[in-house]
Parts: sequence; C-alpha cells; structure tokens
Amino acid sequence: MRLNVSERREELLRAAIQQIEVRGAASVRIADVAAALGVSNALVLYHFASKEKLVAAAFAHAAEADLARLRAVLGRRTTALRRLRAAVRWYAPTGQAKGWRLWIEGWAVSLREPALRSVTRDLDQRWKSAIAEVIAEGVDAGEFSCPDPAATALRLTALLDGLAVQATVYTGSVSRARLQAWVDTALARELGFSPEAFAAAVAQPSARPPAGTPPRP
Repeated sequence: MRLNVSERREELLRAAIQQIEVRGAASVRIADVAAALGVSNALVLYHFASKEKLVAAAFAHAAEADLARLRAVLGRRTTALRRLRAAVRWYAPTGQAKGWRLWIEGWAVSLREPALRSVTRDLDQRWKSAIAEVIAEGVDAGEFSCPDPAATALRLTALLDGLAVQATVYTGSVSRARLQAWVDTALARELGFSPEAFAAAVAQPSARPPAGTPPRP
C-alpha cells in the first residue's frame, strides 16, 4: 500500500525512535533508519533534510503521546491533589511514561546539538507548565498551599529526571518502592502536608468540584 506524506513521516519517525533506542542518538545514522524500513537513504532525506533534523523530530514525536497522556491524567474529574499525584507517579521512572533511556540519550546529545536542545527545552517547558497549572488549581481550590507553583513544578520534575537517570543507568540501585516513597515525600513537602495528612488526602476519592465552586476558606 502506498503511503501518503503524513503516513510516511510517521513511519520514519517510529523507525528512528527504535533505532535511537538501540544505537543511541549520537550513533544512529540515516542508513540505519532506511535499512530498518527497507527504503533508500534518499527517501529519508527527502522528508528530513539531515540526521540532526530527523533525530530532533523523532524526540518531539516520542514526547507528544506522553504529553497527551499527561493532559488526560490531569484532566480527570477528581481533586487537583489526586490528579497531581497520579501525573507525578506516571511520569516517575516507576511509572508508564516515556522511555527514559531515549531521553537520557537526548539530553546528552542536546549538549552539542542546538536543534535537539531547542526541541527538548520546549518539551521540558510544556511538562513543567502542565504540572504548574494543576498545582495552581489546587491552591485556588484551597486543597493545599504552594507559594510558587512554577518553582515547585521545576523542583519536582528535576527530582524525577534525576531519579530516572539513577534507575535507568544503574539498574537495580534503587527499589521501586523506595522511589515511590521519595516521590510522595517530596510532593507532600512541596504542598505543605505532613506525611500522614498527605496519605489521608490522596486516599479520599473526592470528585473535582464543578466549575465556579468557591475555594475552601
């Protein structure tokens, strides 16, 4: 079956992601992606003018599905605290978020490749903005206190990224249970909860209040 331009780009991006995961972003070649699909190098270059543009587009493509999933988690009809915890747990290296090996590769190459650095910076900011927005919602609803949602989002994602490096590069160095406990402790501290109050709050399956409901005093 003949693929249209959009379908062909999608196929090439999926193949590029697979090859990056196997070979690394620095080592992958246009020829590797072409061989994986049984097409010519020229076809890959027709859609992506250089290896650098292909790698940058592949990273952006890999992130979009996870960003959509993040928006779905944060859009659930429940409290901001429960949505935030679900998103943080999903994003953590113990959850179901993006392949961390792929992103560690991307961060490393970004140090030397401006095109990829621009892509990863934009994607990183979108993650942080989504987390900051739900934190601000929780503050407005009176669920918890947080004087600077943007700074809290930065600290939380930085913690998760660092834990991901440890768990991915040094497999088995930290147990899943300990990682989850550290994430919960950090989240509780950032939102002004004691460990006991945090556990009680996230255990409550409270529905999200309708739009326009005034915050608790």
